[in-house]
Amino acid sequence: MKKKIKTKLKELPSTAICGNDISSSVLYVSALSIIYAGQYAWITLLIVAFILFLFRKIYGEVVGALPLNGGAYNALLNTTSKNTASFAATLTILSYMATSVISANEAMHYLQEIINGIDIMMATVILLSLFAILTIIGITESSIVAVAIFIFHLVSMIVLSFSIAYFLFNNGLDVFTTNWNSPTEHSLLYAIFFGFSASMLGISGFESSANFVEEQERGVFPKTLRNMWVIVSVLNPLMAFFALSIVPINEVKTIYENTLLSHMGMVSSGAWLSLVVSIDAVLVLSGAVLTSYVGVSGLLERIALDRILPTFFLKKNKRGTSHRIILMFLFLNISVLFITGGRVTILAGVYTISFLSVMALFVIGNIFLKIRRAKLPRPEIASWGSLVLALAGVLIALLGNIKMSPEDGMPSNFTIFMDYFAPTMTFITIMLNRTAILKLSLRIIHYFVDPFYKNLTGVDLNIIKLIDKIHSQEFVFFTKGDNVVNLNKVLLYILHNEQTKNIKIVTILNDNEEPPEFLESDIKFLSRVYPIINIEFVKVRGKFGPQLIKELSKKWNILPNFMFIGAPGDKFPYHVEDLGGVRLII
Repeated sequence: MKKKIKTKLKELPSTAICGNDISSSVLYVSALSIIYAGQYAWITLLIVAFILFLFRKIYGEVVGALPLNGGAYNALLNTTSKNTASFAATLTILSYMATSVISANEAMHYLQEIINGIDIMMATVILLSLFAILTIIGITESSIVAVAIFIFHLVSMIVLSFSIAYFLFNNGLDVFTTNWNSPTEHSLLYAIFFGFSASMLGISGFESSANFVEEQERGVFPKTLRNMWVIVSVLNPLMAFFALSIVPINEVKTIYENTLLSHMGMVSSGAWLSLVVSIDAVLVLSGAVLTSYVGVSGLLERIALDRILPTFFLKKNKRGTSHRIILMFLFLNISVLFITGGRVTILAGVYTISFLSVMALFVIGNIFLKIRRAKLPRPEIASWGSLVLALAGVLIALLGNIKMSPEDGMPSNFTIFMDYFAPTMTFITIMLNRTAILKLSLRIIHYFVDPFYKNLTGVDLNIIKLIDKIHSQEFVFFTKGDNVVNLNKVLLYILHNEQTKNIKIVTILNDNEEPPEFLESDIKFLSRVYPIINIEFVKVRGKFGPQLIKELSKKWNILPNFMFIGAPGDKFPYHVEDLGGVRLII
């Protein structure tokens, strides 16, 4: 029986999955930017488009060099430490959680505009559950739904744009002139600063494509970045300009904050276009929910493979999807929905700070990639100037959002963010340090119950067995003959980042080839330096590559995620993604 080959996503479905998230921002970012920037809203959105242009190269370089699921987590894992990468993973998980709940809840608010009397909370639960089921069925099948939603959204926005352009051709730009000349409550700098900070919400979702890059065909990822940039750069500033041309600023702030685009459809063409825009809002915000499920599935599967989450979540169904991860995410979403009582403003701070932090960490990952993995081949390179400008832009937006409060009398965005970030990061920190915690618990038991030790030997032995089980996981480092300094760096990295006492140092040799003269003696020396680690030197005859890694993984029962290589140079015959998850270490 032939093994079923997993179908990878082409350009349109890949763009649709992440594009539904980022393009749905037009439904709320136009009003949001006008509330903070007034008549300068379209200018702040053009600045956002420029910042996003810089991120195209940044994401292109990092993911081009390391085309594995995980986004910022993957970038930092292969350039810094596991703890730093876990910080990025936590932020990304929170970002996806907030995105899915907010998008689903907002979609049901739009649905209530069409169908009166629906229970928004229950409808939101049903929508979250529906897209969980779609994701469990499989990414290829769910992408069909994403494409249909994406095309309908683009057509709706094109129709709305031409309708407003025709309306302005007949009625002129008097409203825009009045808005442009209206007095402002604050200075121009204040308006641009907070308007830009709020407008950066318009690029949320740009990071999604990097979290399911392994499900995309080769060469598709940079095209998704280009497509998302074009959509956001055209659609968001244009809709803000149109809004200022037909709706007075005061009405945007007081009446149409949540339904601005449907009102613009009503003004330009009547009730039919308003209804189309409302239907589009329901669909594309639902599509953003799907993006969250697809993105978080790729990320959580990756961190479970790296033992940050329990391997329990790696169980796959017949369709090859990690249903336990999806069901856990669904449970978290529904829990958050009821804890917040459906008040999405509470989650807005979590959403904004999380995704802006992820963008900043991606820049930092690129910097480390340039410094520590300079020889690693990559299809494109972001300049140092673009890295500095992009990081500055994100940090400015982050500062602005930290200073904002979602509503009068409510805690700041940062306070709300910490309420969710702290427990999530605590859980991941426990998983990363569980052997140290188990040893501490053993010491505490001994301290308090030594007089009764004979009665507790079972507990003692069980904890020791659990620690030994965690440490029994073997790790592999493939060496071409690294000197003792590099091998020492490898051992230090594994000691600081992984919970193990078993390491195979493997050299791959041709039929008549012998290992470097001092390699074996260097390894014996390191075994004496690190007596707590069982270091095994293994010589393997063959040719290093994906096939050999698969064979050794099966033979030794060690996942490729627990195998390491040094950063390859330009002449390395394979792409990193071909190696099945093998990590870079020096």
